[in-house]
Amino acid sequence: MTIFKTVYNILWGDLITIPLPGGSSLGLSLLVLLLIPSGVYFTIRTRFLPFRLFPEMLRVTVEKRTVSQKDAISGLQALIVSTATRVGMGNLVGVVAAISAGGAGAVFWMWIIALLGSSTAFVEATLAQLYKEKDPLYGGYRGGPAYYIHHLFIKKRSHRKRSVMAVLFALSGLLCWCGISQVISNSVSSAFENAFHIPPIYTTIILVLVAAVIVLRKNTTVKVLDIIVPIMAAVYFLITLFIIFKNAGQLPAVFQRIFLEALGLRQAVSGGFGAVIMNGAKRGLFSNEAGSGSAPCAAAAADISHPAKEGLLQAFGVFIDTIVICSCSAMIMLLTPVELTEGLVGMDLLQTSMNYHMGAFGVVLIAGILWLFSFSTFIGILFYARSNVAYLLGDNWTSQILYKILALVMLFMGGLTAYTFVWDLGDIGIGLMTIFNLIALIPLAPQAIASLRDYETRVKPRGKKQNR
Repeated sequence: MTIFKTVYNILWGDLITIPLPGGSSLGLSLLVLLLIPSGVYFTIRTRFLPFRLFPEMLRVTVEKRTVSQKDAISGLQALIVSTATRVGMGNLVGVVAAISAGGAGAVFWMWIIALLGSSTAFVEATLAQLYKEKDPLYGGYRGGPAYYIHHLFIKKRSHRKRSVMAVLFALSGLLCWCGISQVISNSVSSAFENAFHIPPIYTTIILVLVAAVIVLRKNTTVKVLDIIVPIMAAVYFLITLFIIFKNAGQLPAVFQRIFLEALGLRQAVSGGFGAVIMNGAKRGLFSNEAGSGSAPCAAAAADISHPAKEGLLQAFGVFIDTIVICSCSAMIMLLTPVELTEGLVGMDLLQTSMNYHMGAFGVVLIAGILWLFSFSTFIGILFYARSNVAYLLGDNWTSQILYKILALVMLFMGGLTAYTFVWDLGDIGIGLMTIFNLIALIPLAPQAIASLRDYETRVKPRGKKQNR
């Protein structure tokens, strides 16, 4: 615990403290200092891609496509896999944690991180496509940050099979996903205990058994996610629309609260301004994953006609995750009277909000949605883990199966683990991944920018693109 706490403080603690009027201060962590400037840099280099090419993101998402390699997945399927992990724990428990610790203003900073993160997501997904390789075990393709980091640091004529930096990224990813596995079962078990009074041990056992049936089979993950993700996202979105229309008169006050607290007009006096930014940025990263290097593991697997297309798809995934789904969670909580949620944290806060809006049925409904979100997240991160395990231990089924078993064990343990610790473990893993990933993204970014220019000059003007 001492080691974890030390590493956590290095990554997420106050590296720089800026004094503010009224005697308060703004603490900036290492990750915030890395991610925000990087997002600004990539946004400028891509000529404000999230705004300029948003219509193209939509067009690429809905275009018809096929795959040419056996067992390969399409660009849209890769988006669904990455959305399964983005539209998961971060959208429910993550937003709850951000608002619990940083107030309503944290939502605004989650939006900012998402807008900047879209360009970062484009760069890392495009690089994953540029450096992907064929997967001899599962079929199709594989890749991700470990592979483009390898190519950055290992020269073609070198006899070294692995790069130290790529190994560190791969290990950090596996640590992060084990931490997330614990968060998943911990949140589900507490939600079902609140909704149905089911002891956590029973909920956890069922979750682990169902997950094992899926992840221990060769190529079942994408087929299951193709069904679960669109349904769960649509249902959650429609529920939120119902709640928003029901409380439409309160919306101006809610947005006023978000912006006032985001700019620190209330928190500056109490010294909480730093908490607003930090919790919004931290949970925003954990939710949309832009810059962390997770989603590129799915992006690399796509069999798509141009690398920039997958970049655009993954940039759109950040929008779906944070601007749409995370905002849904925020509206559900912020449209609840403050006196009902004061002092509540975690799932208690979210379920109290749902009980206010929809009664006992809302508590049951959110428990079911959380189960779907959590389940899709778990099988999605094990899809990510394939390429990292292969990079570290080579192409063999033994290592692949052993990591899946380890993740299932962590899933079981998480159902009975303290809430704060499992979040910290996931934060440490995603923080380390981000550092190692950004070290490669900056020097390799010109290749992704060149791919974007090629796409815009050669493909886009033709109007009709060759789809694969």
